[in-house]
Order: sequence, then C-alpha cells, then structure tokens
Amino acid sequence: MRRRVTRGALFLAAAPPYCRPALNSTTNIDSGVPDAEAPAAPAPVRGSLLSVFQHRNYRLYFFGQGISLIGFWMQAIALSWLVYRLTGSPLLLGLVSFAQQAPVFFISPFAGVIADRANRRRILFITQTSMMSFAFVLSTLTLTHQVQIWEIIGLAFCFGIANSFDIPTRQSFTVEMVGRPDLPRAIALNSVMFNGARLAGPSIAGIVVGIIGEGWCFALNGISYLGVIGGLALMRLTAPALRAPSHPLTDLREGFRYASTHSSIRLLLILLAGSSFFGAPYLTLMPVFARDILKGGPDAYGFLMAGVGAGALIGALTLSRLPQKWLPYIPFAAAAWFGLFLIAFSQSTVFGLSVGLLMPAGFGLMAQGISTNTLIQTLVDDAMRGRVMAYYVMCFMGILPFGALTAGWVSHQIGVPETVALGGALCMVSGATGFLVFKKLLPETASLRVLARKHGD
Repeated sequence: MRRRVTRGALFLAAAPPYCRPALNSTTNIDSGVPDAEAPAAPAPVRGSLLSVFQHRNYRLYFFGQGISLIGFWMQAIALSWLVYRLTGSPLLLGLVSFAQQAPVFFISPFAGVIADRANRRRILFITQTSMMSFAFVLSTLTLTHQVQIWEIIGLAFCFGIANSFDIPTRQSFTVEMVGRPDLPRAIALNSVMFNGARLAGPSIAGIVVGIIGEGWCFALNGISYLGVIGGLALMRLTAPALRAPSHPLTDLREGFRYASTHSSIRLLLILLAGSSFFGAPYLTLMPVFARDILKGGPDAYGFLMAGVGAGALIGALTLSRLPQKWLPYIPFAAAAWFGLFLIAFSQSTVFGLSVGLLMPAGFGLMAQGISTNTLIQTLVDDAMRGRVMAYYVMCFMGILPFGALTAGWVSHQIGVPETVALGGALCMVSGATGFLVFKKLLPETASLRVLARKHGD
C-alpha cells in the first residue's frame, strides 16, 4: 500500500534541486524539511502556539515589539488623518504612502544581502533608534503647528528607508531567537502580535486625535520604540556562523536567482504582489471613506481601521490552528476572499456595516500574507533567508506604494468606491489565475510517481 501524498506536499517539493530541501528517507514530506529540523507535529502550530515563549529571547522581543507596534499603528492613523485634514486630497494621501513605502521596494533586496552578512541585532538597534528619532521630529513639528506637507513627505521617506532595512532583518532574525523547530509557531505569534496592535492602536489613535491632536500620537510612538530597543539590549544570543566573504552584488544576484527559479516561491511572491498592488491601497483611501462617505471623524476612521485589525487578528489565530496540509491552498483562496469583501465594502454607506465588512477583508489579506510567509520560510535555505525574505517584504509592502499612488490617481478619474471595487475584482482574478497556475505547476503524474518511489512502504 502506497502512502497518500497531497498536492500540498507536492507544492513544497516543486523546486529546482539546488534550492529545495532534499527529499529523502528522513524527510517530512508535509513540511519539505528534514525531520531533525521539522516541526514536531504535523501541524506546525496547532495546540502549542504558546510554547514559543519558552525562548527567553523571543519573550523579550514579543513584549517589546508588541508595545512598539501599538505606537506604530497610532502614528499610521494619525499621519493619514493629518495629511487629509491639511490637504483634503486623496492623491496626496497616496503620495505620502508612496514616499514611506517605495524605499522598501527599491532597498529591501540590498537590505536582505546585509541581513545575511551582518549582525542582525545590531541592524535592528540602528533602525529602531532611527525611527524613534523621526517620530519625535514629526511630533515636535506637529505640536508646534509648524508642520508642512513637504516635511511630512520627507519624514515619511526617512521612515521608509529605515523600514527597508528593519523589516527583512526582523523576518530573518526570528529563526535566531527560536530555531527552526519553533519557527512556524513564532511566525504565527508574530502575526497575532502585529494584528493585536493593529486592533488596539487605531482605536486609541482615533480617540487621542479627536481629543488632543495628531502630534501626541507621534510622541507616544517615539516613546514606544524604547520597548523593543530594551528587549534587544537584554537578549543573550549565540554568535551567528560567519559566511565566506563574497561580493555584495554576487549575493544579490544569487538571491534573485534563488527566488525566481524556485517555482513555488516565485508563484507565491507574484500572487502576493498582485493583492498588495490591486487591493491593499484601500487602506490609504480609508480617510476618504471615514469622512466623506460615512460622514465620520477621526474616531470613525480609527474604528474602521480597528475593524481591519480585528479581522486580521482572527485570521492569524485561525491559521495557527489549521493543519499544515491545507497551507499551500490558502494564499489562492485568501486572495479571492479578500477581493470579494473589498467589493462589498466599497458599496457600503452604513458605518456599522462597513466595519463588519472590513473584518473579513482584513482576514483575507492577512491570511494570504501569513500563509505565504510560512511557506517561504519553510522552503528557504538558511543561507538565503535574509535575501528571500527581502523579496517577500518587497512584494507585500514595497509594491503597496505603487498601488496607492495608482489608486489615488484612478480615484480622481472614477471615484473612490469604484477604485476600491475594481481593485477587489482584480484580486479575485489573480487568486483564481494563481490557483490555475498552481495546478499546472504541479501535475499529479510524474511528481506523485517520484514521491511514491521515495516514500512508499
């Protein structure tokens, strides 16, 4: 009797021989990594999510970063509201978003090279301290009523540069804190932390902005960085293995070749980029929905964003409980789900209904992001982790400003609700198209025969 091999297992196996974990008699075919390094249970996080807290370094990171992320989301809400209050322009909202996130697209691949070559904790010290300084500058300008739109764009660009190095480094730093066996659990908990802050931060920001103004949100964000900086300072880490010296451009080419020739990683990244470009710009246009369509103020804006955060948090918790064999299907289903509820939200003019529709929309995009992250980190070699995760960041966040700028322009032509609905339809199309490519990429015949020979009884 032959072992049943799922299409999900084939997805993890469908990579060129030089850039996938070897499939041999000691390999877990569900995870695609050797048994010695694979998660102990078939489902990587089911029933033992909190076991990651046995790692002291991760506990320090989790609580420090959790505080910092609440401040981050407070600043994000306050900044968008400030720009729209000063200018009343959806196009300038898109431009500020572009200035803050475009550096992620252009710099992340280089940052991934550095993350694979340098001390990651040291990089995080530098990036977190820099962003704390930018937050205090923005707070001072706003509280003294001196802030101008060009200063906001300039500081947004500075935040973007720091984030370009911070995000891929944090993504690849996780394995240093918990090791490969607990990596899927840590990814799930990182998502829970991020989206818990996404739920709390906007709600707090809406109240703070309504009572005492945007500047205090920026000040509180600056203070919140002390949590993660303190956590990094208290960590006890073993020195990472030194890599053989090589030219940075050679490393950059290797990272691109690895990601582009690994068929599974390539498909996941393209699908994620599609959702970020077509669908995610609805977040940039949210102040327009809050003020002009739903006739609310900063508190309404905060609650709308909290609805997105609540849905994303539910998505993170749900994915942490799913069997791993379902994981390869989730990015495609989540992209279509996200698009469907974007269309529904775009047509709503009732505040309560809009918040309710944003929850499944947030669920969909976060489910796609988490599942893509987990699949890629399961597949990638440790030596390539920083560079490949930089491409993940580039496709998830770096592509967003181009979508936001495009959405800002399109909204001037056809209207904001119509722009969001169009983006949702394109997300649904990309999810369906990606699944068809997925089926074509992994024909049952040859792949099943090869794996059956290797894992037969």
